Amino acid sequence: MEQFRGTTIVAVKRDGKTVIAGDGQVTMGKEVIFKSTTRKVRRLYDDKVVVGFAGGTADAFALCEEFEKLLNKFSGSLMRSAVEYAKNVRSGGHANAEALMIVADKSTLLIVSGVGDVIEPDDGICAIGSGGNYALSAAKALIKNTNLSAREIAVKSMEIATEICVFTNGNYVIEEV
Repeated sequence: MEQFRGTTIVAVKRDGKTVIAGDGQVTMGKEVIFKSTTRKVRRLYDDKVVVGFAGGTADAFALCEEFEKLLNKFSGSLMRSAVEYAKNVRSGGHANAEALMIVADKSTLLIVSGVGDVIEPDDGICAIGSGGNYALSAAKALIKNTNLSAREIAVKSMEIATEICVFTNGNYVIEEV
């Protein structure tokens, strides 16, 4: 059985705001759009943390659920939860997941992988998923060459990815912290 995949998630941090935007497409294999309105960006920990996930659907949900447990355990500390997640994966405490997640709170923006990687982007911009590189390129150009807000950059970056990536659609979910 083929996994359900296909998505674009982009995060932009600017002027004290962080926005994560994602599309709603779930693709089965490389030929079939299985669903177009999936919510892959959501709020956790009393709405103080925003997460966007990509990868195999089951793995992405499992990664998100495990991360939420750690947020609750560590009183919403995003960095501590990410580090503990990485330690647990690397020590064999959790199964390796074929998924990626972007997580953000008011001060921190991270990419967390299902194999235990934790990456903090240098410039406050990151993206994951099949259309991630398109959205990332657009966001980098927009942040360097415009005065648009984080939200406007995230939306325009998603629009550009939607025009290029067949695994990305225009049903966006956008959350800001």
